[in-house]
Amino acid sequence: MRQEAAHPFYESQHFSLRRIAPALVTPPRIMLGLLLWQVVLGHPWGKHPISNANVIGWTIFLWAIFLRLITVRLVTEARDGMLVISLRGFWRSRRIALNEIRSAEVIRYDPGRDYGGYGIRTGPFGKTYIAGGTRGVRLKLANGATVIVGSDQPDRLAAALLVNRVS
Repeated sequence: MRQEAAHPFYESQHFSLRRIAPALVTPPRIMLGLLLWQVVLGHPWGKHPISNANVIGWTIFLWAIFLRLITVRLVTEARDGMLVISLRGFWRSRRIALNEIRSAEVIRYDPGRDYGGYGIRTGPFGKTYIAGGTRGVRLKLANGATVIVGSDQPDRLAAALLVNRVS
């Protein structure tokens, strides 16, 4: 984690891969096995095997997707009068003007039970951004919307949002 003068709050959280990694790695591992069987050992797979070039291409593609997915992280920044919530590694980013935040409350939750898991979730509770853990900040916005941001440092995040909102 880094903290700079220009960033009253900065936090980067990696997603917990303990449960999902086996599912994510299965397709690339299957293709790697097929690559070894067909390309390296020379045993065509099936009655109408795909070409060796396609096996190599699909193997590389699936491993690239896997590596991209395991490096995604949730980055929360309070800077320049904005709260910026980003999924780095993807293109998703949300900006909320600090003067739009009416309240910031530190909360505890169960990600699976309360919000259906990790990531970006939308439901009757509003928009939720959770990478891991069981603590975060519930924001009430001027337009009546609710946003929940998971954080390992929810007290610091709430304080940074409310202090910088006034200035």
